[in-house]
Amino acid sequence: MAEDLKGVQKAAILLIALGPEKSSMIFKHLKEEEIEDLTLEIANTKSVTSQMKERVINEFYEVCLAQQYIAEGGIGYAKELLEKALGSEKAMDVIGKLTASLQVKPFEFIKKTDASQLLNFIQDEHPQTIALVLSYLSSGQAAAVLAALTPEKQADVAKRIATMDRTSPDVIKEVERVLESKLSSLVNQDYTIIGGVDAVVDILNTVDRGTEKHIMETLEIEEPELADEIRKKMFVFEDILLLDDRAIQRVLRDVDNNDLAIACKGSNEDVQNAIFNNMSKRLAEMIKEDMEFMGPVRMKDVEEAQQKIVNIIRKLEDSAEIVISRGGGDEIVV
Repeated sequence: MAEDLKGVQKAAILLIALGPEKSSMIFKHLKEEEIEDLTLEIANTKSVTSQMKERVINEFYEVCLAQQYIAEGGIGYAKELLEKALGSEKAMDVIGKLTASLQVKPFEFIKKTDASQLLNFIQDEHPQTIALVLSYLSSGQAAAVLAALTPEKQADVAKRIATMDRTSPDVIKEVERVLESKLSSLVNQDYTIIGGVDAVVDILNTVDRGTEKHIMETLEIEEPELADEIRKKMFVFEDILLLDDRAIQRVLRDVDNNDLAIACKGSNEDVQNAIFNNMSKRLAEMIKEDMEFMGPVRMKDVEEAQQKIVNIIRKLEDSAEIVISRGGGDEIVV
């Protein structure tokens, strides 16, 4: 029975059922130790019946459905819809499986608040308090608030998000007590890991270019090592899909063909197609032949080649020769 399996076993069966292509996309979002555990579990999974695959996929679907309902209208709303779809007992079982994850999401009461209202709500708070709250919001919502802060506060808050590691539940509860007027959130009793470089990267990748540049320039002066770490993560090679065809063609004019072949060797099919579709058929065939002829390449060499291309993209964006599509407030002037 699927209920008797451990979480890692269910995850392994799910990945087996999804197939190598979809599973490889999921792996990109996992930590190294999680990938190792799952790879080992998959290797040790000798055979999986079609019934077991179906049960695991159904359970995964039900949990995803519950998470979606909770995000839309809270636990009560999710319970009501799930009871209609699955029955009362099954609905409570699915929601029960989500209890642990639900308990690590403070500040739920402001996640549906309009960014302008949220700004009025927290802009006069201490920068550390603002950083704590933004760390729990979606990158889009956090970016809108960050962009609207005063220039002096923007870099300070960004720095505090990036250097934030663990926050005591007592501190979170106290901040919630002060900020929350009507609702209350569930708070995990364990220390909660929030913030960090990845969090500020998500926000800066969403915020408008002017705000991003101001924050990065300030951090380069005050925290050069942190600024370097953030910059390396801000635009990865796969983000070339954010560029339009004209921008990709402009980038390719400055890229060495050997670097391009190595970079594409370690990229997914969507990225390769975006690149090959923006060059001549003859050049595309030549690059593909080079990729096939070079055989296996070290991941280090792939990452170095991809970083060279990323550096070219950022340089072209800084000189306004190309535009990177962003979720935040970039404006196009016609």
